[in-house]
Amino acid sequence: MQQEQQVVVVGAGPTGLVTALGLAQQGVEVTVVERAAGLQNSPRAIVYHWATLDGLERLGLFDEAVKAGFLKQDYAYRIRRTGEIIEYGLKPLEGRVKHPYNLHLGQGALAQVILDEVETYDNVRILWNHELVGVRQDADRVSVVVRNPDDDVTLNAGWVVAADGAGSKARSLLDLGFDGMTWPERFVATNIRFPDDRDGWAQSTFYVDDVYGAIIAKIDESGDHGLWRYTYMEDAALPVETLTDRLPSFLAAVFGEDVAGQIELDAISPYSMHQRSASTYRTGRVLLAGDAGHATNPCGGLGLTMGLFDAYALIEALGAVVSKGADDGILTAYADARRSAFVDKASPRASSNKQLIFHSGDPAKLDRDLDLFRRMSRDPELAAEVLYFTKTLETPSLLAV
Repeated sequence: MQQEQQVVVVGAGPTGLVTALGLAQQGVEVTVVERAAGLQNSPRAIVYHWATLDGLERLGLFDEAVKAGFLKQDYAYRIRRTGEIIEYGLKPLEGRVKHPYNLHLGQGALAQVILDEVETYDNVRILWNHELVGVRQDADRVSVVVRNPDDDVTLNAGWVVAADGAGSKARSLLDLGFDGMTWPERFVATNIRFPDDRDGWAQSTFYVDDVYGAIIAKIDESGDHGLWRYTYMEDAALPVETLTDRLPSFLAAVFGEDVAGQIELDAISPYSMHQRSASTYRTGRVLLAGDAGHATNPCGGLGLTMGLFDAYALIEALGAVVSKGADDGILTAYADARRSAFVDKASPRASSNKQLIFHSGDPAKLDRDLDLFRRMSRDPELAAEVLYFTKTLETPSLLAV
């Protein structure tokens, strides 16, 4: 069976769904294919930087996303060795940007907000339980073969957006490289519930230590025992089967035995960390977005941030090609700009963040690295300048080029 549409999006994560929504709003006929039976809710991204919120608002998603999550401004670095706490926040951005705060919301919850809006459009459909098994293209169109429990279906389209994650089947079928490296350690993302009335803990805290380093961020504000993301690192040689046996000792070392005894584990997800990028984000009529194009460690929350920025740029560029007859050279410009943003900016910053939080064994170097944050806590102008980095990861309108 063969079906026709203008664009096929592979992957129903936030990046794929946002792309489908933005195209549908321009009247483009879109089919999203997803191998899973529904949205996935394993512990993944939870923080969406202030610079991504303008795009959510343009798409009509901001208000519902805020209702589902919450906005925050505070950050803190806690240094285990010395007990130093360095606090700063996004308040210096007030009066300079429209949204001077971050949004905290589980990735699955954000995907649900997007999906609810997508489902209001008649020109976009989602095929769940459809796994990509083949891609063929020529100068005029792309044919993708997807397999459901009953049949193989061929979808013909003018363009395909591959947003199917770091293990992208589309990227593999197209024989595109995924250059870079995989970190030797295992990262473990947990969702935990524990008392919120702890002095000196920001809603986004970087706990700096060689052994017990962690990223700790609040996910929701539900009751006295809020849901928090606690992400830590361990030796990948340790058996993953006994992961939950080791977790209490980490929690006790960071929060103390009394608090650790009150913690409830809601979800846990071990995974490998990468710094990788596809060799190109465009091959013919197929475009890569999100983790299908690039994968980074989560330190600093730049993974889905980059995916959203990919989607915003692609919505405009691909929408112009499909709906307005723009030259498809703009899609090559998209591919080049987004790859450069990751390779030259996002990946180096995420790597630097990881080194600071989890590999701080040299006291002199650590003191030098922390000095910037100490100065940010005292100097709002400097803080605003440093915080603006996230905005530089966004690609300005390619239509104006």
